[in-house]
Amino acid sequence: MKAQRSINITAAPGKIWLLLVEPENIKKWCQPAIRIFRTSEQRNGLGATFYFEERAIGQLLKLNFVVTEWAENRRVTFKLTSGNLVKGYEQRYLLEPTKTGIHVTCFEDVIMPFGFLGKCMGLFRAPVTGAHLERNLAGLKLLGEAV
Repeated sequence: MKAQRSINITAAPGKIWLLLVEPENIKKWCQPAIRIFRTSEQRNGLGATFYFEERAIGQLLKLNFVVTEWAENRRVTFKLTSGNLVKGYEQRYLLEPTKTGIHVTCFEDVIMPFGFLGKCMGLFRAPVTGAHLERNLAGLKLLGEAV
């Protein structure tokens, strides 16, 4: 199940970047986040790992990720290394400067388990996932534009 959403934010790229990559900041705008913390000594950058927990579909989703792409103030990608309820998960944020701030695009690709049944579940969940991304980007915008 793939989803993509974008938003324009009137804020400096560096401010939005810190909201995207610091665990204590992510919980402020990412609505379903319950717990998020680093799991490696490496704080940031390519190869850094973290744990993310959220309530999804009425269950507790527990996921471990590794950062697979890191270009400060431009893009960050992380990929699932282990977890429950999903077979695969990758999320990417692309930041593009504009005249008034930054254009942020979030790409999400979730692979459900259960083969064909999982693909059907993914099709059913796609609109919910898109709405979820929109809420999170709206939260990022609200926090990013706060003085």
